[in-house]
Amino acid sequence: MNRESMPPQFARAPCDVTMVSRHVEAGVHRLPRALHHRVMVHASAATRSYCNQAGRYFVRRAGDIDLVPAGEEGGFEAETPFETMEIVLPPALMERVAAELGDKAQTSRFDTRHLLRDQRIEYLARALQSDLAAGAPSGPLFADSIGAALAVRLLGLDGPDQIRVSRLSDAQLKRVLEHIETALHDPLTIDRLSRVAGASSSHLRTWFKAAMGVTLHRYVLRRRVERACVLLRRDDLSTSEVAALTGFAHQSHLAHWMRREIGQTPRDLRRAQLPK
Repeated sequence: MNRESMPPQFARAPCDVTMVSRHVEAGVHRLPRALHHRVMVHASAATRSYCNQAGRYFVRRAGDIDLVPAGEEGGFEAETPFETMEIVLPPALMERVAAELGDKAQTSRFDTRHLLRDQRIEYLARALQSDLAAGAPSGPLFADSIGAALAVRLLGLDGPDQIRVSRLSDAQLKRVLEHIETALHDPLTIDRLSRVAGASSSHLRTWFKAAMGVTLHRYVLRRRVERACVLLRRDDLSTSEVAALTGFAHQSHLAHWMRREIGQTPRDLRRAQLPK
């Protein structure tokens, strides 16, 4: 993850959403117009700055969120240095998610905002930051899901939840599960699985969790861990080969998720196989 003073250099995830962790020095700063929406999550203790657009002072605390729509410019004077997470969302992503939710007009609700508090947006931002800081080992399915979930949340800030929970048909669920089983070694994406299901990506995420009791991303991770355990017990493949065959970025990524899911690392599992 890059950490830059203004202007930032964005760290790119393998999907529509990008992010940078940025250190901003005290002083006058300008936010030029951009082709993308900007979501900025304050990551420092209380800091005070003057906003040129609003014509007033703001005191931002950790977790405060500012939204700057595409085409808008701004500027501020920071009294002290601070840290921020800045997320870029292309308007095309917002429009696509709005269309999937059945309300294209909702994109007009992405207005400039200051000092917004929203635990879901903050949680999604920190999850994306952690994954990018680690080199994006979770792959495009995770980053795609974060970007789409952010879009859904931002579109719903001024209204009721737009997703009406329904269900996947038995045939749709069977197609998705079978595709996951045959492609665990691939960098699965939400778009790919939504095409398999014949449902929008927003609906697939919601309906899959309703059907399986777990998010799509977590289900894929669990199946990868389970497949890895089978291969590790065969003892004819190296740990790095097992990681590659089950869709993990590297053996440390495999070890991390095995520890999370079953409380054992590949080494633990293989040691347990040794004769007493």
